[in-house]
Amino acid sequence: MSKKSGKDVLLENRKAHFLYFLTDFMVAGIVLTGTEIKSLRQGNASLSDSYITLRNGEAWINNMHISNYKDGTLWNVDPLRTRKLLLTRQELRKLERELTGTGMTIVPTKVFLHHGYAKMEIALAKGKKAHDKRDAIKERDERREVGKALRDHGKGGEGSW
Repeated sequence: MSKKSGKDVLLENRKAHFLYFLTDFMVAGIVLTGTEIKSLRQGNASLSDSYITLRNGEAWINNMHISNYKDGTLWNVDPLRTRKLLLTRQELRKLERELTGTGMTIVPTKVFLHHGYAKMEIALAKGKKAHDKRDAIKERDERREVGKALRDHGKGGEGSW
């Protein structure tokens, strides 16, 4: 089977953009079994409530749910198992420096395929306060209203001749 070129986004963590201020995006490989990658390609996974921890100089993703592959039989593994992320030493050191005593965490933002390999985009995150979330909702609603007005104007809505 040939490896595809380009990037195919399989999952997005939209909740992370709402709950956190995201900075320092990085791409990491994910260590998966054969049935997990098959299930991931079918879109049977979720990033909600998942987070990344650093232990013994390695990065691990917790609470990432990848459903069992329907034809996997005995090769299926625990859907919520902890999976290892592949990062360079320099990237791991940078993350450790950023996390020490700052109230920051690391969250996954996307899972995608790059040349046939499963990759994950991760970001340093700082939690938003309630008023920041309200501002994000207000901004999103304003963008929606502007988009709706532009679409209506082009269809011959109010104000057109």
